[in-house]
Amino acid sequence: MAILVDHNTRVICQGMTGWAGTHYSAAMMEYGTNVVGGVRLGKGGSHHLNLPVFDTVAEAITVTGANASMIFVPPPTAADAMIEAIEAEMPLVVALTERVPVQDMLRVRDCLKGSRTVLVGPNSQGILAPGLCKIGVMATGSERKGEIGVISRSASLTSEVTAQLSRAGLGQSTTVGIGGDAIHGLSMRDCFELFLRDPDTGGVVVIGEIGGAEEQELAEFVAETRPDIPVVALVVGRHAPAERRMGHAGAFQKGVGDAQSKIDALAAAGAIIASSPHLVGETMRKALQLKAA
Repeated sequence: MAILVDHNTRVICQGMTGWAGTHYSAAMMEYGTNVVGGVRLGKGGSHHLNLPVFDTVAEAITVTGANASMIFVPPPTAADAMIEAIEAEMPLVVALTERVPVQDMLRVRDCLKGSRTVLVGPNSQGILAPGLCKIGVMATGSERKGEIGVISRSASLTSEVTAQLSRAGLGQSTTVGIGGDAIHGLSMRDCFELFLRDPDTGGVVVIGEIGGAEEQELAEFVAETRPDIPVVALVVGRHAPAERRMGHAGAFQKGVGDAQSKIDALAAAGAIIASSPHLVGETMRKALQLKAA
């Protein structure tokens, strides 16, 4: 079983007719994802990748029965695309666009309040349920179906950790890139709660980095609930200079945003800390062995 997506997920792509939307929609279809159409204002009634294109998300939902949207829209208009999908009551929206203006994301956050939409991203690498559904830009080939959930803020480390888990004989239930921008939808804690409710997830890997306080918020939840599945955490950026943005908008440490405070909080909550990026898979394998003993 997976979280957020399954074999019944029907995906549209907002921005499908651009280069990125075309490339990644085609890759998703090749993987087996049920992509049912695209949205591009002014191109409604046309076809792209042999799929119908609609002027609005609402129209796409009505005609195709879509229950998920992937957003490949440039930063200046990405928030409007998210809001359109939320107002159309799209159940799942995965926003790949990075560097969406913070002020725009405040509008999106307000729109999400009381809505039925789960927003993943922006600046998400996507969602991957091996053998079931891929939404986004995640590399495939090394993933395997199994019981380990992965929550990540880092695209490159997600690929590395997925490969490590598979080499260790541990498949994945779902891998979720929650997004690296400062303001985004689904949080680490939200995602972890979904995994706890999934009977087929037997362990969770958390990949964190500098910036924000999501890792500390997750640590508080883990300390409160004391889950009976192992939680392995990797937090990168221990040697990053203070008060300097590293890469994307979310990777900025000030106060609680430094890596060591996140590591300390997760360790105190009972998570098992992987001491190096190349040890995550082996750390989870040993944790599962210890639990089974």
